[in-house]
Amino acid sequence: MRMSILPWTGLSLAAVLLAAPQPARAQGDAVADFYRGRTITLTVGYSPGGGYDTYARILARHIGKHIPGNPAIVVQNMPGAGSLRSANTLYNVAPKDGTAIGMFGRGIAMEPLIGSSPAQFDATKFLWLGSGTNEASVIVTWHTKQIKTWADLIGKPFNVGGEGTGSDPDVYAMMLKNVFGAKLKLVSGYPGTAEIALAIERGEVDGRASWSWSSLKSFKPDWIADKKVDLPVQLNLERSPDLPHVPLIGDYATNERQRQIMRIVLSRQTMGRPFMAPPGIPADRQAALRKAFDATMADPEFVAEAKARGQEVNPVSGAALDKLLAELYATPKDVVEETRRAIATQ
Repeated sequence: MRMSILPWTGLSLAAVLLAAPQPARAQGDAVADFYRGRTITLTVGYSPGGGYDTYARILARHIGKHIPGNPAIVVQNMPGAGSLRSANTLYNVAPKDGTAIGMFGRGIAMEPLIGSSPAQFDATKFLWLGSGTNEASVIVTWHTKQIKTWADLIGKPFNVGGEGTGSDPDVYAMMLKNVFGAKLKLVSGYPGTAEIALAIERGEVDGRASWSWSSLKSFKPDWIADKKVDLPVQLNLERSPDLPHVPLIGDYATNERQRQIMRIVLSRQTMGRPFMAPPGIPADRQAALRKAFDATMADPEFVAEAKARGQEVNPVSGAALDKLLAELYATPKDVVEETRRAIATQ
């Protein structure tokens, strides 16, 4: 039996090629089509001028070229309650289409677990893009107060500035007071780093219980050069190579209770400069945003600008932050409750 084979025409061949599955290209084109000509709003939970704001603005100048469609990035400041206001807004109000991302305090992700503030989000459901650095922090005191050592911190009364429940300065202040017995008073409610720095210079407060080392270097280099501040201790699980002579707070933990609470609180250092987006974004845009963040962290132009501005680039991936938060939220309840009581401001 003879079979007849009809020749392909150009039109029919083109139709077959168009009908063939091309998932990777189609997804990439869909993401690019969505973002082309659009603007992404990057909301920072602090006032302008501080370390978070500086880092966010540097990232905003570079990440758009790594997102398909190359959207514009606009930074918006939303200070309040130590950046908790911005976290609640990003989770509940911001559009969930990939046009809103945020940066709030590294410790805010822990608020639903160990905080007492009205956190209106599930930290494990944010789309974590990643963190710019696994950051070192220090306790900073004004030179006239003469608090230079751990013994001074524990034995002398002093005031520290804070930003609101759940923020690093407040949480670390209460840990120092309630877990280690420091004779400090927390004066909270400052919008951000710039305002606390001014309060220190004016003598309203004597220092700050937690300050990112990179932020301090870039924001107040004269304080360091002119020895206007003392750094009695660093707030990390491992010693920073940049601070070889500043002791770790863990060196002064004398019992397992102190060590357990300290581990939970200090874990936030891993997410030193966190970036995130609200839940519910389409999967292809989620993947594109995470990929763009990773690409930005490796972008020589971004790295050069960040370092020129005194910012560390030691990135932590979004997947690593997912893993960290999953582990922290699996902490035994008795340890969580004790930690919550220890850092409560009321």
